[in-house]
Amino acid sequence: MVYTREQIEAREMETLAPYACKSASSKGRVYAEPEDPHRAAFQRDRDRIIHTSAFRRLQYKTQVFVNYEGDYYRTRLTHTLEVAQTGRSLARALGVNEDLVEAICLVHDLGHPPFGHAGEDALNTLMQAHGGYNHNLQTFRIVTKLEARYPGWKGLNLSFELREGIAKHETKTDFSAREGFDPELCGTLEAQIADLSDGLAYNAHDLDDGLRAGLLTPEQLAPLELWQRAKDSIEWDGVHFTDEVRYQIVRRILSLSVRDVIEATDKRLQAQQPQSAEAIQREKAMTAAPSAEFQTMHAALKAFLYANMYSQYRVVRMQQKATRTITDMFEAFLREPRQLPPLYQAQAAEKGLHRAITDYIAGMTDRYALEEYQRLYEPFVRP
Repeated sequence: MVYTREQIEAREMETLAPYACKSASSKGRVYAEPEDPHRAAFQRDRDRIIHTSAFRRLQYKTQVFVNYEGDYYRTRLTHTLEVAQTGRSLARALGVNEDLVEAICLVHDLGHPPFGHAGEDALNTLMQAHGGYNHNLQTFRIVTKLEARYPGWKGLNLSFELREGIAKHETKTDFSAREGFDPELCGTLEAQIADLSDGLAYNAHDLDDGLRAGLLTPEQLAPLELWQRAKDSIEWDGVHFTDEVRYQIVRRILSLSVRDVIEATDKRLQAQQPQSAEAIQREKAMTAAPSAEFQTMHAALKAFLYANMYSQYRVVRMQQKATRTITDMFEAFLREPRQLPPLYQAQAAEKGLHRAITDYIAGMTDRYALEEYQRLYEPFVRP
């Protein structure tokens, strides 16, 4: 049996909650184009994101550990896939649009430069007098301006709901207003789930990577309530900490957190009784959120990671290398713009030299950035 787009849309209307975003009710795209015969609007959005150059580059962009540190550690791509998996699980349980949640999860980190947050901080410092740099805003620019895929327009021509989900990621209300979205409205429940999934996945897999790298030990984690609950749930003896035990504890932290979010969000939905997606958006507080108890436990885990992992000397050294690499490249291109590839030299006339340099560097993978640095500064490396 072949399902048509109309049948997929009808199934959404029939099965999704009243507060879910429905493909058939989408506010549409900036540029009109024919509907796909077998894919609904948010499915097309998801597919367009997966086929972008920016998405493929996530494979070689830093999460915490730079690419050359090892093949095991998370990259921006594996992080993104874990966020999408968590988002789909939450969306399915709460009766909202899985395709839209997945699309927002898959797109949310496209704007990250090489070397993770250290790279973003470096670019933001260098661009302070020229509008700054924010990876969320860069994501929006990628999907609306920078990806050249269609002859009739710039960008991917994504649905209103997905673009709004990007604009309201991490509640950037100033960004929302700038791009034409109502800053008084929260994100849809789908957008809130995507944001929440990002945080849950981030904490869990950074903990996993830190333990794997030897930057963290079970003894250090013992005071954390979330760690204790996960440890007790698998009945670990507390002695032999194997790879299997590590995996089981981290998995339980995520599964316990997801279960709590489902239960806490359902309680809010029962109290609110929203009958439309916009009713969720008009709430003053986020509907999709953990219980107060789990919020406290995750805040403690995040504070622990900042104090014991992100500030660990090996991580700080990587961050400092990243800052020097990006700063030196930026200044080299600024001193002599003719070192830029011809495409970016041409773009400098349109959007300014600083922004053109930033777009070039932000699009680099870790590996490409290190190679480009060598081409600029090492005398025996071919330019």
